[in-house]
Amino acid sequence: MLKEKVAVVTGASRGIGRAIALGMAENGANVAIIYAGNKAAAEETRETAMKFGVKAEIYCCDVSDFEATKELTKKIIEDFGHIDILVNNAGITKDALVLTMSEADFDAVINTNLKGVFNMIKNVYSPFMKQRHGKIINISSVSGLSGNAGQANYSAAKAGIVGLTKTVAKELAGRNVNVNAIAPGFIETDMTDKLSDKIKEGVKDVIPMKKMGKPEDIANMAVFLASDKANYITGEIIRVDGGIAM
Repeated sequence: MLKEKVAVVTGASRGIGRAIALGMAENGANVAIIYAGNKAAAEETRETAMKFGVKAEIYCCDVSDFEATKELTKKIIEDFGHIDILVNNAGITKDALVLTMSEADFDAVINTNLKGVFNMIKNVYSPFMKQRHGKIINISSVSGLSGNAGQANYSAAKAGIVGLTKTVAKELAGRNVNVNAIAPGFIETDMTDKLSDKIKEGVKDVIPMKKMGKPEDIANMAVFLASDKANYITGEIIRVDGGIAM
């Protein structure tokens, strides 16, 4: 589905990002794997991706740093020749009730989870316009659609991604660039692994499908949105959540 395309995936060393990078590679895309700190995990993702016979490289970057993302994009274009697909997945959490949440923790999550998405989009914007094609896939969250107590910073950032996605989709639609977002629900990742069994069971009880999703569920949607099969879809926020936010 993605043969000879070049996909850039942020936050790709593990969890949902890793699954997306591998899904792209399995479907023929060369992949630029962006990570923030865990080089060993990024290397493992790269090695696994290369087993699909594609080119894969890793790059360390703090996506909240605009100049760093600018240099990153230049380097990827130098290494791969062009970019066809951008998946904005990088994100952090610093949960607390608003009463106890520090300004620093609010800013850190907004800067990575929302400004980081803007930074990466800003740097592929002109190249995508010039080549008159491209796919941008932003990872939002059901928390950005319905809010979540204790996650004012995270929910605000993910809600911001919704508005950013729709705006950029309108701006780039005339240049044949598709911009969509995926809103995952509860997915089995390192983050949810830390929850107690009691909390996990409670979570499953409120999900209509009575189970958490897997990173591959998000990856499958990302691969579809990155493919030619989704050429007439833009500005959409697609929930992959087992029905929890319907």
